[in-house]
Amino acid sequence: MTAALVPGSFDPPTNGHLDVIERCTGIFDEVIVAVIKNPSKDPLFDEAERIAMLTELCSEWDTVRIGSFGGLLVDYAKQTGADVIVKGLRAMTDFDYEFQMSQMNRHLSGIVTLFVATKPEYGYLSSSLVKEVSRLGGAVDALVPASVAAAMKERYA
Repeated sequence: MTAALVPGSFDPPTNGHLDVIERCTGIFDEVIVAVIKNPSKDPLFDEAERIAMLTELCSEWDTVRIGSFGGLLVDYAKQTGADVIVKGLRAMTDFDYEFQMSQMNRHLSGIVTLFVATKPEYGYLSSSLVKEVSRLGGAVDALVPASVAAAMKERYA
């Protein structure tokens, strides 16, 4: 049985995130989606809200479980029994950063990171950009699931 760990801030979860998660369900026996607790960031949605959103959004896939962690990703990977870390990539700038992180994670624990290129329609999509558009009153309905768009609209009202 192979388990993939898909970490992220997911603040908010986007259609790009869900695309990567869905593709992982077709490859791995289990997919662990992990919300990163980052005390240096001020998220739009708190950890519990992001976990609830992801739990709802991933409910159609019975091999997906949702969790959260603080500290080193490799420690959480070991704790959950993940065999591999999966990171979605939008552009070369993502690769530069994620490649260094993957090498450090491999150095620390031996765990391998696999990169999944986003579909072209999600290449520009980031949680930060979605939050900015929503905060300024723009429509994000095509960028995030309907329930997330509604939660953002309510949060910025």
